[in-house]
Amino acid sequence: MATTLSLFWNLSSASKKERISATVKLVNSLEKFQGQHTPKPEDSPVSEDDEENVGPTDDLDVLNAHDVAYSIRRLIRGLASPRESSRLGFSVALTELLSRLDTVTSAQIISIIIDGSKIQGSMTGQEERDVLFARLFGLATVIHSGLLVRQTPLSTSPSSATSSSSLESYKELVIHLLVLAEKKSWLRECAWWTIGQAIDAVIKSSVFWKDEALASTLEVVYEREKDIWTPETVAITLKLQPAMPKHDWKSTLSPTFKDSAILAPANFLSLGRILKETPGEDEWQQSNTGTWKAQLHYVWNIIFDNFLPESEPERRRNALFQEFFRIVVDGTLFGASSSPERKFWGFLVFKKALRRVDGADLPMLFTKNFMRSWINHLSHKDRHLHKIALDVVKDIQNFVQQNPELGYTLILQLTGIHGSQQFDKLTRTKTVESILSRMDSDGIMKYIQSLLEQVDESDNDIIAAEAKKIWIADQFTALVRNGAIPKREDWIQLILNWFAVQGLYLVKRKSDKGLLASLHVTPSNLSEDFRRICRSKLLACLADLTPLPTASQKGDKAPKEGTADDESWISKIFTVVNHLDNDSKHVTSLSEPSQEEQLLLQQAHKTIDNLRQVDGEMREAARGVELLLSASLLHRRCAHLDDDEFDAGILEAIVLIQTCIAAAATMFSTQNKSKNRRKSHTISQPNSDSPKPIDVLVDVLIGFLEKSTSYLRAMANKTFLCIASAATETTIDLIVAQLERRNPADLVADEEDETDSATSEDDDEDAECSDEDNEDDFDDGNEAALELRMKIEDALKANGAEAAIGDTDEDSEEELVDDEQMMSIDEHLAEVFRSRSGDKKQSKNVNAQREATHFKNRVLDLVDIFTKKMPRSPHNLRLVLPLIELATKSGNDERQLSDKARGILNNRLAKLKDPLQEVDQEYAETILDELHIRARKAHSSDALAILSHCSLFICKVLTNIGCEKPVLRLYRESIADFMTRKASSLNMTFFKDFITRYPTLGWCLRDDVLDTSPKAINAYRKCQAFQLLNVILTLSSSTGDSQDVLSFILKLHTSVLHFIDSACDDQVSLSAAQIKDLFKLVMLGIRQARKVDKSNQNVWDSGAWRTLHGRLVASKRFGSSIAILKLCSQVESALQTQHGGQHSLIASKRKAEEVEAESVLSDAKRKKKKSAPTSQS
Repeated sequence: MATTLSLFWNLSSASKKERISATVKLVNSLEKFQGQHTPKPEDSPVSEDDEENVGPTDDLDVLNAHDVAYSIRRLIRGLASPRESSRLGFSVALTELLSRLDTVTSAQIISIIIDGSKIQGSMTGQEERDVLFARLFGLATVIHSGLLVRQTPLSTSPSSATSSSSLESYKELVIHLLVLAEKKSWLRECAWWTIGQAIDAVIKSSVFWKDEALASTLEVVYEREKDIWTPETVAITLKLQPAMPKHDWKSTLSPTFKDSAILAPANFLSLGRILKETPGEDEWQQSNTGTWKAQLHYVWNIIFDNFLPESEPERRRNALFQEFFRIVVDGTLFGASSSPERKFWGFLVFKKALRRVDGADLPMLFTKNFMRSWINHLSHKDRHLHKIALDVVKDIQNFVQQNPELGYTLILQLTGIHGSQQFDKLTRTKTVESILSRMDSDGIMKYIQSLLEQVDESDNDIIAAEAKKIWIADQFTALVRNGAIPKREDWIQLILNWFAVQGLYLVKRKSDKGLLASLHVTPSNLSEDFRRICRSKLLACLADLTPLPTASQKGDKAPKEGTADDESWISKIFTVVNHLDNDSKHVTSLSEPSQEEQLLLQQAHKTIDNLRQVDGEMREAARGVELLLSASLLHRRCAHLDDDEFDAGILEAIVLIQTCIAAAATMFSTQNKSKNRRKSHTISQPNSDSPKPIDVLVDVLIGFLEKSTSYLRAMANKTFLCIASAATETTIDLIVAQLERRNPADLVADEEDETDSATSEDDDEDAECSDEDNEDDFDDGNEAALELRMKIEDALKANGAEAAIGDTDEDSEEELVDDEQMMSIDEHLAEVFRSRSGDKKQSKNVNAQREATHFKNRVLDLVDIFTKKMPRSPHNLRLVLPLIELATKSGNDERQLSDKARGILNNRLAKLKDPLQEVDQEYAETILDELHIRARKAHSSDALAILSHCSLFICKVLTNIGCEKPVLRLYRESIADFMTRKASSLNMTFFKDFITRYPTLGWCLRDDVLDTSPKAINAYRKCQAFQLLNVILTLSSSTGDSQDVLSFILKLHTSVLHFIDSACDDQVSLSAAQIKDLFKLVMLGIRQARKVDKSNQNVWDSGAWRTLHGRLVASKRFGSSIAILKLCSQVESALQTQHGGQHSLIASKRKAEEVEAESVLSDAKRKKKKSAPTSQS
C-alpha cells in the first residue's frame, strides 16, 4: 500500500503527461500485487476477528489483493473530487485497471459506482454536480474498459455466477444513464452519448444476450416517451436501425416520420425540425433540451458517418446527402426565421461537410440561404456571426491550399447564381482573390474559359449585360496583376488577345477556328465605353507584364520575361494585331489609318523586321528599339481611338514613331547573311552635326516619362534597360539635364507660352464656337466664380453698398454711394482681385513643382537602371554630382526624390566592387575637388555622410588607375580646413572613413595631421587631431618603414607632452577624459614602437614624463584624478622598461670588456714571474 498511495496525487495533475505517467505506474504496480495474490478458498472458515472487522460488502476483497480492492474504491471515490483534473485522471486509471482485471464483474463495479454517487439532502449545488459527474464518468469507465460485454469468465468466484458481464447489468447501466439524463438538462447530451457508446459496445461484441440487450434498449428508449423526439433519440435510432433490420421500424417511427428509414428523403423535414432544437415550436419538440451551446450536437457526426463515411468510400451516398443538406441545413438552420444561434450551427455543419464531400459534389454545399447568410454576416464587422463567417473563409482558403484543382469550382460558386460577381466587394474581403492565388494554372485556365463563355450570354437588360462585361474585364485584369497567381503563357496570351479584339476591332463574323474561336467572340454591339475600358486594361496589363528584372544576390543577372520563346508581350500582341488587320473577313479595325499613316506603318514593320535580324553585341539594343517601336505603335492606336478629334497629340505620336524609325536606321547596320540573297543592305551612318541615335531614343523615352502613365513608364524603363549598354556621355548628360532644379515660375511660364502658341494657331476655329466655350468655362469654374462673387459682395457691404447688389431695380436711379465710398470700394476690389490672382499663381506653381518632382522621380529610375546594368561604365562618374544635388538640396516636399537619389549613391555607386573602365582622370579629379568643397560647407551631417561615401568612391576610381597624389592633396587641404576654420562642416567621421578604407594613404597623412594640430582653432579640434592620429597608428603603422614609424612616434610623444604640459599651466583647457585619451595615444605609440624596434636601439626620454608626473600631482585640476596619474605612471614605467633594456645591454658589454682586460693583465704578471729566476741564474 505504501508504494501506491503516492501515485494517486499525480492523477489530479493539470499536466496530461504527469497524469498518464501516474496511471501507468499505478496500474503496473497493482498488476504485480494481483499476480502475487492468492484468492481465499470458498469454504474457508471465517474467524471471529474477521467477523468483528467486517469491511465493505462488495466482495472485492474475495478475489483481489488488498491494494487492488482499495485502489478500485479509491478511484471510484476520486471521480467526485473537484480538485483540478482529478475526474479525468481517476477515470482513465480506473478504465485501464478494469480492462486488465479478470476478477471483477460489471455488476460489482456498477453497484459500487451507484452507492458512491448517491445524492444526500445536505449537499450543496457544487457537491451535487460533482456526484452526478462521478456517476456519469464511472458508468462510462465500465463501457470503455470492455467490462460491460466481457465474455472471459472469472478465475474463481464466490458464487455460482462466473461471467464478468450480464444482460441485467447492461439494463441497469442504461436505466441509470436515462435517469441521469432526465436529472439535469446540461447532462442530457452526455448521458445519451454514453448510452450510444454502450449500444456500440454491444453491437461490436458477440455476447449471447446481444439481441435481448438491443430489444430492451429499444423498449426503454421509445416506449416510455414515444411521441417525443430529440436529437438524442435520433442518434440512438441511427445506431439501432442497422443492427436490428428485422424490427418493425415503421411502427416505431410513426407518426413523426413517414418512412421506416430515418434518413429517407421523406423524413428530412421532420429531421430538420428536430435537429433545429427549437422548444415549443412543434408538438413533438421536447422543451427541456437545455440551453443553447456553441458546439454541434454529436448526432451530426453520426449523420455524416451514415451519409459520407470516411473509412468506406464505396458506401457514400452523395446524392442523398445533397437533398439532406438542402432541406435540413439550408432550409431549416439557414431559413429566414432561424435565429443567429441556429445559423451558427449551420456554419459549423458547413465546415464539417467541407472536409468530407468530394470535389464533384462541392457545389451542393453553396446553397441559396447559406450564401445569403454568409455574405450578409461577412459584410460588416458588427454582425452577430461575423467571426464564424470569417472562419468559414479561412477553411475554404485552407481547402483550396490542399486541393488547388478545386479552386475553380469554388470560384464558380462564389460568383455564381447564389453568390455575387462582386463577392469580395460585398463582403469586404479578398476571398476570391486569395482562392485564385492558391489555384493551379489549369484551374485558372478553366476559370478564364468560363468567363469568356459568359461574355456573349443573352441578357435582355442592357445595363446589366454591360456591367457583367466590365466585371469580366476586371477579373481578367486582376488575374494578370495579382503577383501571387502562378503565371502561365497560354492564359495570359488569351487575356491579352481578348482585350485587343474587344478594344481595337469590330467582329463581323463568328470564327470556328483560330484566334477568334478560342476567345469565344461573336458579332455584338459593344459600347464605346466598354471598348475604351478594354484598351486601357490592355495597356495596363502590358505594363504589369513588363517589369524591370530584380538583381539576384550573386550578381545583376536578371531573370527573363515570362514567355517561353524569350519574346516580349508587346511583340506578341503586336503580332496578333498585325494578324487581325489582315483578317478582314471576320473583323474590322475601329481605326482606319490614312494613306500617310499606312506608309508609316509599313516602314515601321520593315524596321522591326530588320531589328530582329541584328545579332551579336547589338542584339539586346536592337531588341530594346524593337520594343520601343512596337509599344509606340500600339499606344498610338489606342490613343487615336480614345481621342474624339485628330489633335496635336496624334500628330506628336506620328512624329515620335518617325523619329524612332530614323534613329533605328541610323544606329543599326543590318546585313543579310543568307546565301540565297545577293544584295546586302547597309544603313547609312549619321552625320557629325546630327544628334546621336542613342540620344534621340533616350529623348523619346524621356518624353514617355513626362506622360506619367504606367504603360509608357514601363516601356521606357524596359527599353532603356536594353539600350543602356549603348549609352554615351551625351546620353548621360541628357538624362542628367532632366534632374536640374528649375524655378516653378519658369515652369508655369513655359506652360503658358505653349498654351498661347496653341491658342494663336487655332484662333479661327475657336472664334466659331466661342460662345459655347464661354458657357463651358463658366460651368467648369462655377465654384471659383461663386467664391469671387462672395468676396466682392463682402467688400461692397463693408463700405455701405449693400443695396447695389440687390435684385430689384426700384431705386436704380438713386445715388447709392459717394466719392469717398467709391475710393474705398476700389481699394477693396483691387485687393480681392490681387488675392485671387496670387492664389491662381501659387496654385500653378505648386502643381508645376509637384509634376516636376514626379517627373524627376521617374528619371531617377533610368539612372538606377543604368548603374545596375552598367556598373563598370565610366559614365557613372557623370551621375555623382547631379545625384548629390538632389540628395542634399531637395526640399521637404521632395523627400521621396532625395531618398531615392541617396539610395542610388549609397547602394549602387558607393558599393561598386569592380573597377570602372577607361576612366577620365582629369574629370574624376574635378569631381573629387567639388566633393571636398561641398563637404567643407555641408549643411547637415546626412549631407556630409553622402559626400563622404561619394568621395571614397572617387578615391577608389583614382587609386585603381594609380593616381593617388590628387587624393592626398585634397584630403590634406580638408584636414587643414577642419583644423583651422571654425565654420568648417567636416567632422571626424569624414577622415576616419578614408583612413579605414585606405590605410596606406592614411599613413601618408600622419605628418600633416600632426603639423596642423598646433594651428587648431581650439583645444577640442586639437584633441580630434590626436584622435585621428590614434586611428592612423592603429591601422596604418604596419604599412610604413620602421625608421619612419619610430621618428614619427618620437615626434608625436613630444607634441603630446607639450600639449599636456600646457594644460597643467592652464594655457589650454582640457578635461580629464581628454587627458586620458592623450595618455592612451602615448601608450599606443610605445607599443607600436616595440613592434618595429625589437632591438631597442631607440633612446626614450623618460625624464620628461617623470617631470610631467610631478606637475600633474601638483596641479589643482588633475592632481586629484587617480586615473590620470596612474596612466602617467604607466607611460613612465613603460619608457623605463625601454631604458632598462638598453642600459642592461650596455652594462653587459662593459663587464665583458673588463673581464677580458683583467685576464690579459694576469697573464702578463705570470710571464714576468717565470722570466725573473732565469735572469738571476
